[in-house]
Formats: sequence, C-alpha cells, structure tokens
Amino acid sequence: MPRSPLPPREGISATALRAPGGKATHAKNHLPVPDSIGEWLESEFPEAAPESRRALLTDGDLRDEAGHPVTWDDPVIPGGFYFFHRPVPPEERIPFEVGIVFEDDDLLVVDKPHFLASTPNGRFVRECVVTRLRVDLDQPDLVAIHRLDRITAGLLVLSKRPETRGRYQRLFQDRKVHKAYRALAPAPPADMEFPLVRESRLVKPVGGRQVLEVEGEPNAISRIRLVRAVPSISGPSPTATELDIAVGAPPRRGDPDLDPRDRTRGEDEAPPRRGVAEYELEPVTGKTHQLRVHMNALGLPILGDPVYPVDLVPDPYDFTSPLQLLAAEIAFDDPLTGVSRRFESGLGLDPAAVGSDPGETR
Repeated sequence: MPRSPLPPREGISATALRAPGGKATHAKNHLPVPDSIGEWLESEFPEAAPESRRALLTDGDLRDEAGHPVTWDDPVIPGGFYFFHRPVPPEERIPFEVGIVFEDDDLLVVDKPHFLASTPNGRFVRECVVTRLRVDLDQPDLVAIHRLDRITAGLLVLSKRPETRGRYQRLFQDRKVHKAYRALAPAPPADMEFPLVRESRLVKPVGGRQVLEVEGEPNAISRIRLVRAVPSISGPSPTATELDIAVGAPPRRGDPDLDPRDRTRGEDEAPPRRGVAEYELEPVTGKTHQLRVHMNALGLPILGDPVYPVDLVPDPYDFTSPLQLLAAEIAFDDPLTGVSRRFESGLGLDPAAVGSDPGETR
C-alpha cells in the first residue's frame, strides 16, 4: 500500500480505502468499477447518512494516492487507493503516563503503562501510546515496531523515521531481538523444575478472546525461569525457610525459623503453603497472549490476568488489578550502526497487588 499523502490529524493516521477493479490482485478487483466517487461511496457505506458520505470529501479531506483532492463526480481510479480522515469521537483519558527510556534520530524507546494500548485498536484510538506521543512530542511519523498487549506494561520501541523503519522492523520479524519479561504468579509446586521450556500450538478461535493450546506442531515457545519468592503484604512475612520452599531450595540446616515438622517432612510431601513468586519469561516466538497462555497452562496464571484462566470480560476503565506482567528488557544489534543496544524498563512489578491468596489481586 502506498504511503498516505495526508499527514496524521491529532495524531491519528488517515484511513485507506481501495477502489474496486484494477489489474492488481486484491479483495475487490473482481467487482465492477462505479462511474463516480459518489456512487462508489454510496455502495461502500450504504448505511451512512448522505451528509456523512459527502463529509468524507470535505471534513475527511478525501484524496487519491497522489494527494489530489477528489470531488463527488470524479471518476474512480480502478483499484486505486484513496485516503481520508474519519471522525474520531473523544475518549476518556487513561490516567497513566508514558515514560521516555531512550531517544535518538531513529528510535524512541518508552515505558508503556498498564491499561494504555500501544497502537490504535478498536475502542482506543486517541488513548494509545502512538497517538499520544505523536501529539505530545510533535512527531507525526512515530510508529510502534512491535506489539505489547494493552494490559501489559514495559518497554515499547517506536520508529521515528520512515526511511529507516524497515531495518528495525526486520529485526523483530527475523527474531533477532532478545526480549525478557518479568511476571508475578503463584509459586510452583515443589516437583516443578526450573528453568523450563514450554512448547505448544496456540490457536485463537474466531470471535473469542482466549487463545487456546491445541494438539499439533508447536508454533509457540517460551523459556521460563523462577527468580524469587515474593511475600504477600496482606499477611505475615514468610520466613527464610518458607521462601526457600517457594523457590524449591533445600531446607537450611539449623534454621531457627524451621518448624520441627518441616525438618522431618519427606521430599514427596507438599510444602506447608503456596505463596507468590517472580518469574523471568523469554518468548522465543511472538504469538498473541503467548506468555499468559503458557503460564496458565502450567497452573501458574499471572496475577491480575482478566482473561486466563477465566475470561472476566473486564471493564477497560477498571484499573484496580493490573496484570503483573512487565516487558523488562529488550536487546539487539542496531542494523544501522552494528552497535549492541540493551534497554531496561524503569517500571516494576507491584507487590501491593498480591493478596493473601496467590490468585487474588486488588
């Protein structure tokens, strides 16, 4: 698709629309070409009011791919691209700010907060990182070059210049970028060994929100490492022995906090309590919800997840239980200079979100 001749308006990119017909292969090349722009818009938007369709030419500033304004009676270019600004209603502000981690002539690396979308998507067009920063920094060419779920916080890399954007996008496409995440989830059972690799086939059913693990050749791979146990702020701090139990360490000989019953507990018996632990997650592949699905499949759903194991259909403006998943580190060799780059998030996981029950958040 050609680049839009229209610059973003209020940080929002113009919408592209392709006309029927033409020689190139596309979804509408088999359809007859309308006699005029007006006739085409009437068939393209049959449910819109007549004044709304005509407003695409005036308020929307409809133009062809060469940047020429078009009128209602102009002929349609078969298979041609047209661009216009669609009306976007106001959106209630997401009350969290974007932090700048790094910036040079080509890249902008930011810390995205929980609940703020990375790019315009569905309900959120104005309230996303890209639209906000295009306006706040007066950088209309900003584009996110990888994905980060709306409810996940942490590092997001944006391209500032179209001329160099493809080189950086290719790094992510070719899996030449190291990404590490941190997560809070229930502490594992004593017989679960770390580090581990989870491989499975993930499929997202049409119309569904949950991504499912199904039989078949794996298309998603995650490396998972246990980092440490995390005490719950709502209950008494665990003893050193309890922390060791949570991360699978052997009992400490002579530990004054060790209950006599724990000294005689067999290796096959369950620990006295199951707390919360911090994990390092490395997605080898980049499937939608991959880390969240893999942790849930292990019986370790990430705290605050509104979709796994049960889809709670949350209100997007309910900020009470942030997902305890953080894009903590990104590293790659710069394709322009060859210099090794490594960025770390300035954000952290929130122990205050951990309740007395590992599956409870507040």
